[in-house]
Amino acid sequence: MLNEMQASLLPYLGLVGENPWLQALSVVCASWLLAWIFDRFISSTLKKLAQRTRFEIDDALINYLHNPVYTSVILLGFALAVNLLKIGEPYDFFIFSSLQTVAYLVWTVFLLRVVRTLLRKIAANDERLTVLHPQTLPLFENLAIILIIVLSVYIVFSAWGVDMTAWLASAGIVGIAVGFAAKDTLANLFSGVFIMADAPYKIGDFVVLDSGERGEITHIGIRSTRLMTRDDVEVTVPNAIMGNTKIINESGGPEEKFRIRIAVGVAYGSDIDQVREILMDIALGDEAVCEDPEPRVRLRAFGPSSLDFELLCWIDQPVLRGRVIDALNCQVYKRFIEAGVEIPYSKHDLYIKQLPERASSD
Repeated sequence: MLNEMQASLLPYLGLVGENPWLQALSVVCASWLLAWIFDRFISSTLKKLAQRTRFEIDDALINYLHNPVYTSVILLGFALAVNLLKIGEPYDFFIFSSLQTVAYLVWTVFLLRVVRTLLRKIAANDERLTVLHPQTLPLFENLAIILIIVLSVYIVFSAWGVDMTAWLASAGIVGIAVGFAAKDTLANLFSGVFIMADAPYKIGDFVVLDSGERGEITHIGIRSTRLMTRDDVEVTVPNAIMGNTKIINESGGPEEKFRIRIAVGVAYGSDIDQVREILMDIALGDEAVCEDPEPRVRLRAFGPSSLDFELLCWIDQPVLRGRVIDALNCQVYKRFIEAGVEIPYSKHDLYIKQLPERASSD
């Protein structure tokens, strides 16, 4: 490519004479001038065009594009100048490889900044991809950085004539060995990504694990998930387990409201209409009970010794469950005593058919 560019420039280079050093100096100066023109064009025309759009990402891309374009034009001028001088090997190889290395590094920095900006803009957008959000952003940023750096290192080594086949084969063997050695860690890592992407729960949700623990999600990491139980005990569960177990999310669904059930039995012969009225009045009188959906009372069963009622009502958050159940139970007991409604309890009557005769003394 350099030879083709040199051939197209020969008619103009003849204007400065036949001296290769003078021609090389002219090419370098021309590259500086061309780089300055590109810089002015990017800084003025493209920036003005970008400001007319409703997107912010194009403004950042134009700002990032300034340095690599400016540097690449100057490096191209130096490469043409070296090609005109025909210094010879191994100096030509060293100079061209050095110029390519600088160009690759400059564009690598550009790609890193662009990818980081794009990922952050996508994560901050409400209409973003479900797999990319602020919690998974660090993971995708690190993966993108590693991929770009590895590709850049491969290209730089290729520019210096280094055969990367053996290195790639060694890296593959090492990767397989590390994969077997860290299979549990990798399982947690991938499960963490899927959990963040699928979002079966979020920080602040109250969940019940398959093993019985119930608590608030306080942290969702790449390796594990943490929840704080009602006993203020932090439980750390590996993501591989969280991703393969049944989890009840009490805060899930369209709303965070949670329904509680107050089971109470009354004696046979009680006025069931009065019982319904008392239970409804207790629910409506508690400020923690939601008005919508409205509380309701159900006669569930005819028990062995009682009519089994159930008071159903909703609360704003699952964390209020214990306190509200305690308050409602206390009110039920007090109001039933005031109204003379009997709460039956298990009674056992002992019948003795015959007392044993007292043994006669000698």
